Amino acid sequence: MSESPVPHEPPIYRRIADGLRARIMAGELRDGDRLPGENALMAEHDVARATARQALAVLINEGLAVPKRGSGVYVRLFKPIRRHGSRRLSREQWGQGRAIWDADTRGRPFTVDEVEVTRENATEDVSAVLESGEVWVRRRRYSVDSRPVQLATSYFPAALVEGSAITVADTGPGGVYARLGDLGLPPAHFTEEVRARMPRPREAGLLGLPGGTPVIEVCRTAYTSGGLPVELNEMVLDSAAYVLQYDFDA
Repeated sequence: MSESPVPHEPPIYRRIADGLRARIMAGELRDGDRLPGENALMAEHDVARATARQALAVLINEGLAVPKRGSGVYVRLFKPIRRHGSRRLSREQWGQGRAIWDADTRGRPFTVDEVEVTRENATEDVSAVLESGEVWVRRRRYSVDSRPVQLATSYFPAALVEGSAITVADTGPGGVYARLGDLGLPPAHFTEEVRARMPRPREAGLLGLPGGTPVIEVCRTAYTSGGLPVELNEMVLDSAAYVLQYDFDA
């Protein structure tokens, strides 16, 4: 009769992280509380500094904690944003002057900053999608509950939107899709491509991402009912801040 295999015990840094995570989930450690530091973990668990640092890094990489330079590591509990692919882009949303982000945040406070609007020569990839050599570009950052969660860069064929509110910082109620509607070019169809990757240095800085945190890249193209591409939007999302929801008929 063979002996049952002995379950493999996780390394000590994992066990320390599991204990801290359990305290966070139980509400013993609340959002904004300082986690035990490296010295405290070393003394409590009789481990080396590198082990204590690994334990804290686990929680940081899971998005449950955030380091603050010179201060320590703090609990960062954040209710994920449920991004509903079709509901947020419905004409009922932007056609009635509501921002797409109202569908995402559902009453949670959000802000837009780092706004930059410029006219540029299109890159080869953007030109291939929009069939335009010159584009108006809108870059911005979105924050929810004071936490940066998304960067977005939208491109529009310059000849189509020249002189419209799309070329200024404040596009007005309903955002760019409502303004495209004003131009007789309302979006009627969208395609999105989604992939995960590691952030570039500038993205990590603007989103305040702890080391090792991946991002979700969403590339969306908007088309009129006649099939004319009117916007290419490249979005970079903090992966720990989002749940992506898509509905499909069987």
